[in-house]
Amino acid sequence: MGLFTLAEARAELARLRPVLDEIVTVRADMVELTAALTPGGEPTSLGGLPERKAAEARLNELMTEVQQTGAELKGIAPLLVDFPGELDGVPVLLCWLEGEPELGWYHRTGLGFAGRRPLPGHA
Repeated sequence: MGLFTLAEARAELARLRPVLDEIVTVRADMVELTAALTPGGEPTSLGGLPERKAAEARLNELMTEVQQTGAELKGIAPLLVDFPGELDGVPVLLCWLEGEPELGWYHRTGLGFAGRRPLPGHA
């Protein structure tokens, strides 16, 4: 997979929104089902072990779908998606975190989340 321009990364993020939204839902279901299956856990109307296994399989499918775009899924709770790109000739990761309205951050490759900065013109 090649590098994303900012416009391509934003377009891909928009296309992935339904997938990302479903990851959030399935992730929550899985946590609830897992808690219900632990000894002394609160029962849930979501089901039991078969539903837990189905949720886990679906989550894996969704995560694969994100990664097949060339984006990097760096975190699941919260969701953190990086799009490899370049900024002024420097390799960067265009970075989206769950809850952010759009792709507005980047960090240099190798610096990780702590090195995140707002994209120029995006304060």
